[in-house]
Amino acid sequence: MKKHELDTPSLLIDREIMMDNINRMQTYANQYGVHLRPHTKTHKMPALAKLQVQAGANGITVAKVGEAEVMAEHGLSDIFIANEIVGEVKLNRIKKLAETIDISFGVDSIEQCEMIEKVFSDSQKPAQVLIEIEVGENRSGVIEESDYTSLVEYIKNCAHVNLKGIFSHDGHTYKAKDLEECRRLYNEAQKRTLHFAHLAEELGCKLETVSIGSTPPLMHDFGVMEGITELRIGTYILMDVSQGNAIGSYSRCAATVLTTVISKPTNERVITDVGAKGLTMQSRSEGICATTGIGYIKKYGVHIDQLYDEHAIIYNEEFRNQVAIGDTLEVIPNHICPVCNLYDHAYLISGDEVVDQIPILCRGKLQ
Repeated sequence: MKKHELDTPSLLIDREIMMDNINRMQTYANQYGVHLRPHTKTHKMPALAKLQVQAGANGITVAKVGEAEVMAEHGLSDIFIANEIVGEVKLNRIKKLAETIDISFGVDSIEQCEMIEKVFSDSQKPAQVLIEIEVGENRSGVIEESDYTSLVEYIKNCAHVNLKGIFSHDGHTYKAKDLEECRRLYNEAQKRTLHFAHLAEELGCKLETVSIGSTPPLMHDFGVMEGITELRIGTYILMDVSQGNAIGSYSRCAATVLTTVISKPTNERVITDVGAKGLTMQSRSEGICATTGIGYIKKYGVHIDQLYDEHAIIYNEEFRNQVAIGDTLEVIPNHICPVCNLYDHAYLISGDEVVDQIPILCRGKLQ
């Protein structure tokens, strides 16, 4: 089947671009002698996670326990949940997973660790945790050194919790005004993460893992500081408009949404059959990842202006005269991660040929 013969909307992945992205980032990690642990919340597909591991990744990252369960069920055996996991229901699910795979997860408070100690009290293996360090994104993670040292000391005295390492996410680099600021924020985040790693050593804890990562800095050769052991990034495999803007090219964007022109009601308005239920309404308003519109239409150089639930609207007279009702278009999403969560499967494309249909098995695994 040719890709233009697919029903729409459909999620497409260009096989050659994707594989080049996978191999490029693995080569980067190898160059600096660090592990690569891709964040699979981007694609939510065990089949793609396996390709990343086959290329050399030492394991995978997920965001939710449900994603970890699906990935484990399909043969992924080294999983890190880069999130604070709270509550006995979720912790018991992790305890069950720990019976058969290597699984670790994030913490940032003593209160959370008290719950973990209780749930794992009857487990043969201690819970494996990494402390999250806040490095500038203003999200979760330990901020104060005093809170960190108290947390490390608490975990040291736990019988059923083991401190495997620390991790950070420099997501604020997305808003850097230029590449030099991106480099500066990235380096500051590395230094802060390493500082907390050294604090742990001073407290008698030799950390196995010091993990960092966000896509924008690692698409450029900004280097990796000594002491970092792992890169943990996700979007690089498929890319999107915001990441394309950060590198100044959409040539590495492997994922598109195929959509059909269904109406041209005025001399400038074009309507297609993908809306907010098939294409994220997210946008970025500042920095190197700033976006225009709500998706970029490949080959035509125009952006979607509005999204309704089931309709995309483009206002452009020249574009309107270039396309006919029934034509199919490919849209590069502003942010690919939520888009993958909207489809049951993706079509793998080579040139114009559909070569495979890949189920998105972690779709909707939000718990």
